[in-house]
Amino acid sequence: MFDLSSVDLLDVFTRQLRLCKLRSDEHVVVLAEPDSRGDYVAAAFGAAKACGAHVIAATVPGGTPAPMPSTHTGAGPGLTSVLNDTTAQDLLKSADLVVDLTREGFIHAPVQQEILRAGTRILFVCDAPEVLIRNLPKEEDKAEVLRGVELLRRSSRMRVRSAAGTDLTIQLSGSRPEFQCGFADDPGRWDHWPSTMVLCWPELSDGQIVLAPGDILLPFKEYVREPVTLQIAGGRIEKVGGGADADLLTTFFEDSGDTWARSLSHLGWGLMRTADWFATAMYGKDELMGMDARAFAGNFLWSTGPHPVLGRESYAHLDIAMRGCSVAVDGTEVVVDGRLVDDARPTDG
Repeated sequence: MFDLSSVDLLDVFTRQLRLCKLRSDEHVVVLAEPDSRGDYVAAAFGAAKACGAHVIAATVPGGTPAPMPSTHTGAGPGLTSVLNDTTAQDLLKSADLVVDLTREGFIHAPVQQEILRAGTRILFVCDAPEVLIRNLPKEEDKAEVLRGVELLRRSSRMRVRSAAGTDLTIQLSGSRPEFQCGFADDPGRWDHWPSTMVLCWPELSDGQIVLAPGDILLPFKEYVREPVTLQIAGGRIEKVGGGADADLLTTFFEDSGDTWARSLSHLGWGLMRTADWFATAMYGKDELMGMDARAFAGNFLWSTGPHPVLGRESYAHLDIAMRGCSVAVDGTEVVVDGRLVDDARPTDG
C-alpha cells in the first residue's frame, strides 16, 4: 500500500512557504538535527523547490546545553552544534528563509536574534502532522494579531480575571508587545507554525492567578487536576498553594536552581480558532510542542523564566494556558469568560 501522507505534507508545506512570501530568487536552508522528522525535511525541501527557490538541507549534531529535558518544550536554548559554530551561524544568516525543524528551536537563544538581524526570516515547525495541517494559518490572521499588538502599545494596563479567582493586573509600559501569526513573511521575522497569539513582556504584575482543573501546564503537557493559587507581587510568584499540581510547580521552581524561575515572562491571549484544547491529551508528549494549548482562541497564556526585555536568560521556562478567563486592556475587553470578543467593547475593568 502506498504511503500518501507525504503528499499532504508537501502540499501543506508548499502553502506555508507561499504564506512566507518565498520568491524564486531566494535561498532556503532547511535546518535539522538527527532526531528531526525526515518526512518534514523532505516536505520542506520539496516545497522550497516547488516555489522555485534555491534550497539547502543542513543537518547538524543534536545536543543542548540545557540542564533539563528540552525536547518539544519551548524552553531550550537550541543546539550546541549551532550555538558554538560560527560556520553554521553564518549559513543561517546567509539564507533568506530558514525552516527550523530542530526538536526545540532557538526561541530563547541570543544567537537567533543575531540571525534575524541579518535579515533572515525563520519559521519554526515541530508539532504533529495533523496539528500542522489543521492549524495552517490564513493570511488575514496577521492583521488580527497586529490589532491586538497595537492595542497593547497604546495602553497602560491589562487586567485578567476569572470565576475561579484570578485577578491579575499587568503594567504594560515598556512591555514590548509582540505576536505570532504562524508564518514568517517579513525580513528578520521569526514565527512558529502553528501559532496565532498576542503577547507582551511586562516587568510588573500584581495580584492572584488561580489555575482551574483543565488548565494546561507546559512543558509538562499535563492538565491541572485541582485548583492552584499563585500570589504575584512585582512580577514574581511569591506563594504557591494547592494540592499535587501546586507541589509539582513548587518542586520545579526549587529544583531548577534558576534565579528567574519564579519571575513572570511573557503573557497574552490566543487567537487560533482551529486549535483543539484536548490535543495535548491525544498525542504522546514527544509528538507535540503543545501549540494547540498555547494559541487556543480565547485562552490566557502566561509564562515564567526568560525575559529578553529585562535581559534575563533562563532555562526555567513554563508556559501555562488557562481557559475561562476575561482579559481587558485599558478597559477594552478582548476575551470574556474564555471567548474572544470580535468587536471589543469598553468595560469598567
